[in-house]
Amino acid sequence: MQKFIALSLSVLLCACTFHTKQRGYIFPEDLDDVLTASKTTTQLEEKLGSPGARTVYGDPVWIYYGATENYHGPFPLSYDNKKVLLVWVKGDKIVQTRILADDDLPRVSMTDGATPIPAEIRLNAFEELINNIGRFSPAGLGQ
Repeated sequence: MQKFIALSLSVLLCACTFHTKQRGYIFPEDLDDVLTASKTTTQLEEKLGSPGARTVYGDPVWIYYGATENYHGPFPLSYDNKKVLLVWVKGDKIVQTRILADDDLPRVSMTDGATPIPAEIRLNAFEELINNIGRFSPAGLGQ
């Protein structure tokens, strides 16, 4: 009985771990000073590195994102210290910067269910099996 209790307690303690990971950029404490000192994109890249994303359409904007990811054992994953840096650029010059923190970011929630796909073809397991006959060449034939 004591072995069972010890095993149960050890399993429970292992499930209650706490782990933190940094996702994206780790912004410096003096981010405002870095941004005011940087007048060109080259200077900004020397201080922060290349952006995580760049816009394709509309105004050219560089996007830097960073967050702390927290694991609390069996509980859902949570994020905090979220920060997004948006840098509008024109050529090699920095036009405007904006820092978005936790409170500035919109709350996005995932919905249950699936997104419908136009012209989707649904096959059951038997139809999938029949559909794959003849599609693959035997190994070693070089086709």
